[in-house]
Amino acid sequence: MPVSQLYKLYLSPHRKYVKVLKNLLGFVPGNLSLYRMAFRHKSVAQSVKKGVKNSNERLEFLGDAVLGSVVAEVLFKLYPYEDEGFLTELRSKIVSRVNLNQLARKLGFEQLIDYDNRALGPTRQGSLLGDAFEALIGAVYLDKGYDFTKHFLVNHIIKSHIDIHTLEQTETNFKSKLIEWCQRHSKDISFDLIENSDGENTKLFTVQASVDGQMMGTGKEFSKKNAEKLAAERACEALGI
Repeated sequence: MPVSQLYKLYLSPHRKYVKVLKNLLGFVPGNLSLYRMAFRHKSVAQSVKKGVKNSNERLEFLGDAVLGSVVAEVLFKLYPYEDEGFLTELRSKIVSRVNLNQLARKLGFEQLIDYDNRALGPTRQGSLLGDAFEALIGAVYLDKGYDFTKHFLVNHIIKSHIDIHTLEQTETNFKSKLIEWCQRHSKDISFDLIENSDGENTKLFTVQASVDGQMMGTGKEFSKKNAEKLAAERACEALGI
């Protein structure tokens, strides 16, 4: 083990945090500030420039892209005779907030996430763990590079903690689930296409899922159908369905 890693583990002022991360991740992190940010929710973050906070949201954006790329390659090689629709659906199941929340809880992320419990009601904590998981992937990517991150995801996460073949058989139609729940509880449900904050030239669709007029989840995807699915999934998380 390099001297720099030995120092971080046994001599540095942050050695306790480094050991926790090493036990969680299986490697000694380099840039600790990235990992602290990955576990910092916006409810406890501070503004650094032009209203941008030092929360995990930007890392989450990056980690989402890296995770999607790695999972897509794994599925492409694992299912050489399946079409694009099958691969897209299975990837969505793997990277869904429900699955990432369960995975992050299993890995012990709850002990590391920094957030203001008073600022977040029970219905707003649904994606806390999954968001932190994606942010962590973003941190690993910036700290170690793509090849290291890919190896970490494939060997430490996917092979060890994700049963792809079981997920393949699992039905995760969140839109149907949300509609059925609203019908049982006599609540109105709507999926509304809203103005895209990224500008008119973007190809992304933004859909808002509302229950009894209250926004419960938004989804942004390259098709209206997939944006509705994502909005429904986040609404299900918020409602605890």
